[in-house]
Amino acid sequence: MARLAVGAVPGAFDEAASGYDLLVGANPDYHRELRRSATALGVRDGGRGQRFLDLGCGTGASTAALLAAAPHAEVVAVDASAGMLDRARRKPWPDTVTFVHARAEDLAVHGPFDGVFAAYLVRNLEQPDPVLDAVRGLLKPGGRFVAHEYSVRDSWAATALWTFVCWAVIIPSGALVTRSPKLYTYLWRSVLDFDGASALRDRLRRIGFTGVRALPAAGWQRGIVHTFVGKA
Repeated sequence: MARLAVGAVPGAFDEAASGYDLLVGANPDYHRELRRSATALGVRDGGRGQRFLDLGCGTGASTAALLAAAPHAEVVAVDASAGMLDRARRKPWPDTVTFVHARAEDLAVHGPFDGVFAAYLVRNLEQPDPVLDAVRGLLKPGGRFVAHEYSVRDSWAATALWTFVCWAVIIPSGALVTRSPKLYTYLWRSVLDFDGASALRDRLRRIGFTGVRALPAAGWQRGIVHTFVGKA
């Protein structure tokens, strides 16, 4: 099967959008771990007077997680997939949430933000460093960047478990629901090819983030999904 190029990923998400919520909802830890990551943004007083960017919002799961941590904040949610955004916009949201169709590489939003939340985004960037540098420039001094991301390269056990789960569950389920396995084989390969947790921490430090740390997910995703945090 031909590999899905990074530039084709938004189009693949368009095709998968109709069944995406069903698939991620089958993972009992998916939404819980997103909410845990969102708490690392350092929200104050429920987010009153604060402004956050949800970069790579998809169908709105990360947006909902961010609002759970900051129910009174202004949230700007951005995604490159029109199909995923259409699904997100159909859901009920408070007036403080705005959705924007844009690639992270061509981000047409204005800071400053108190925090930026990026769930499963960095791995899908063809050139992460320029985007991460631009994100740092959108943050207020001391504002936090939180990346909720797969990273298995530092652990052979996590790599083996990820491959097993993909081929036993994720890829066949994705093919059944969306009639195309290409996005889910891309997901498997992209995680294997992506930075290990130590390399991503080093990348964030090189960009200029401070206080960089990585927090592990709980449950079966421990060692596979991490919360990466850095300050501007």
